[in-house]
Amino acid sequence: MTLWDIIRDFFQSLLSFDQAHPLLFTQFYFWAFFALVFAVFSLFHSKVLLRNGYLFAVSLFFYYKTSGVFLALLLFVIVYNFFAAKWLHRLKSERGRSAVTALSVVVDLGILAYFKYAYFLTDFVNNLLGLHLQVHDVLGEWLNMLVGAEVFRVDAIILPVGISFFTFQAVSYVVDVKRRKIAPVGNFLDFGFYLSFFPQLVAGPIVRAVEFVEQLHKPYNLSRRWFGIAVFWIMNGLLKKLILADYLAVNFCDRVFENPLLYSGFENLSALFCYSLQVYADFSGYTDIATGVAMLMGFYLPKNFDSPYKAVNTQQFWRRWHMSLSRWLRDYLYIPLGGNRNATPATFVIILAVAVFGSFLSGSWWVAFGVFVVAAGIGLWAWLRPGDRKLITTNINSMNTMLLGGLWHGASWNFMIWGGLNGLGMVIYKVWTKRTMTQKLGIIGLVTALCGTLSFTLHYPVWNMFFVWTLIILAGTVVKALIRRLPVKPAMTEGAAVMPGSASVMPDSDRASLRWLSRAWDIFQTFVFITFTRLFFRSGSNLDPALANEQAWNTAKNMVNQIGGAWDLSLVPAMAWQHRAVLLVFLLGMLIHWLPERFKRRYRIVFARLPLPVMALVVVLIIVFFYQFITADLQTFIYFQF
Repeated sequence: MTLWDIIRDFFQSLLSFDQAHPLLFTQFYFWAFFALVFAVFSLFHSKVLLRNGYLFAVSLFFYYKTSGVFLALLLFVIVYNFFAAKWLHRLKSERGRSAVTALSVVVDLGILAYFKYAYFLTDFVNNLLGLHLQVHDVLGEWLNMLVGAEVFRVDAIILPVGISFFTFQAVSYVVDVKRRKIAPVGNFLDFGFYLSFFPQLVAGPIVRAVEFVEQLHKPYNLSRRWFGIAVFWIMNGLLKKLILADYLAVNFCDRVFENPLLYSGFENLSALFCYSLQVYADFSGYTDIATGVAMLMGFYLPKNFDSPYKAVNTQQFWRRWHMSLSRWLRDYLYIPLGGNRNATPATFVIILAVAVFGSFLSGSWWVAFGVFVVAAGIGLWAWLRPGDRKLITTNINSMNTMLLGGLWHGASWNFMIWGGLNGLGMVIYKVWTKRTMTQKLGIIGLVTALCGTLSFTLHYPVWNMFFVWTLIILAGTVVKALIRRLPVKPAMTEGAAVMPGSASVMPDSDRASLRWLSRAWDIFQTFVFITFTRLFFRSGSNLDPALANEQAWNTAKNMVNQIGGAWDLSLVPAMAWQHRAVLLVFLLGMLIHWLPERFKRRYRIVFARLPLPVMALVVVLIIVFFYQFITADLQTFIYFQF
C-alpha cells in the first residue's frame, strides 16, 4: 500500500460515517476533532456572523458523524421551523397564528412519532383491525428513489440519535414565538446554529430559544476563571461517565439485567441500586462535558441536574433531575392541560388515550376498564366534594404529564409503568403532606397490615417487596411522630431562672441533629422509591423496538421475582465480597453525590484557580487515571436512544 493510499484511507475514515462507532465525547477522536474546531474558532471568534456560521457547519458535521444520513432530517427540521416561525410572526390574526403553531407542532411531533412509535402504532392497528402490516421505512424508500440506488434499509425504522431533543427544542421555539416571548431569529445561520449546537445536540439539555438566542450576538468572553471551570466540568463529566457509569454497567448492571434469573435476589437488588447511580452518572456526565465544551466557546447551557438523589420527595426529585425536560413538560404540557387551575378537554382525551394504550400494551381490555373505573371514582369524588376539585385537577394533570413523559422515552409498557409510578409518587406526596401525623400513622399502618397479609397468604414476591417497603415507611413515620412529641427547649432570656426539670428538655442542638436525621431518612426513602421505578426504565431500554414490550416486561417480572423471593442471608456476605469492587465504586459515587454543595463549589473553584501548568499536569494525571477504567468497547451514552 502506497503512502497516498494510506492518506486516502485515513481521510475517508475520518470523513465517513461508521454506524458501529458514532462520535462520542469519550473517544480520543472527538477531542482531536474539538481541538481542531477550537483552534479555527479562535481565529475569528470576534466576528459573530462568521463564528455562528462556522459552528453551525461544525455541528452539522458532528451530527453526520453521529447519525449519518439522518443529517437530512435535522436539516429539514431546521429549515421548516425557521420559516414557520417567520410566517407565524407576520400573521396578525390569532386564529391564523394558532393554526400555524398547531401545524408546526404536528409536523415536529409527527416526525418524532414516525421514528419512535412506528412499531407500536403498527402493532396497534394490526391488533385492532386484524391486519398483518409490517413496518416499512417510507422515508428510506423515498431516499433510495432520489439517489437511484438501494442505499437505505426499508425493512426497519432506525431511531435517529437525539431526535427527541432537537424536535422538542423546535416545538418550544415556535410556541414561544406564538406566545410572543421571543421574536423569530432573523438569520438562518444563527437559527441553524441554535438548533444544532453540537455539545448538547444529541442528549440535551433541551435549550430554549429564550435562554440561548440572546447569546448568539454577544462578544466572545472567556475569563481565566471560567476557563478553569469549563475544564473542570469536562473532567467531572468524563469521571462520571468512565469511572462510574461505564464501570458499573460493564462489570455488573448489564450482566444482571440481561439475565436476572442467573443472579440472586441480593445481586438483583444491588444491580438495581447500581443502575440508579449509573444512569445519573451517564446522563449528568454527558451534560457536564457539554457544559464545559460550550463554555470554552463562550456559550452557557442551562443547568440540567441539581444533585437529584438529595431530593426529600418525588416532586423535588423531578425539579432536580433532567431539569430542562421537566421545565419543558411543565410549560408546554402541564400548564396547557390546565395545570393546577382546572381540567381541559385535552386532560380527558389523554386519560382515554392512556386507557387504550395501556390495554394494548398489556394485551387486556381490563386495563381500560380499570382506568375508567378509577376515572369515574375520581369524577364522583370531585362532584361530591367541590372543595377538593382543584386538588383533584392538579393531580390528574400531574399524572397525565408523567405518563406522557414515560411514553416520551419509548412506546413500551415498562416506560408507561415507570412514568405512572413517578406520577403516583408525586400525587401521593401532595395528598400525604395534607394529612395529620395521626392520619399518616393510621394510613401507613393499614397499608402495611394489608401488604403483610397478602405477602403471608398469597406468597407472591411482589407483595413481599411491598410489605418490606411499607414496613420501612411505617418505621420512619413512627420515629418522626416521636421526634415531634419531644419537648422543645424554650428560648432563655437574660436573668431567667432555670425551671426545675429543664435538664430533661431536649437541647436545640440535639433537636437539630434529629431534624438532620429526619431529612436523611426522607432522602433515603425517595432514593429507594426512584430506584425501584428504574427497574421498569432499565428493562425497557436497549431493546429492538419490535420486541421491546415483551422482553422488557419479562425482565422486570424476573427481577421482581428474584428480589421479592426467598433470600439465603447466609450467602449475602460472600456475594458482597465477590462484588466488592462494584459495591465500593457505588458507595464512593453516592458519597460524592451527597457531599454538601458548598464543599463541591469550593473544590471546583480551587481547581479553576490553579496555575495553568499545574492545571495541565492535573488534567494529564486524571486522563491517565481514566485510561485505567476505559472498557474495550466504549459505551454509548444511555440517552442517545431517546
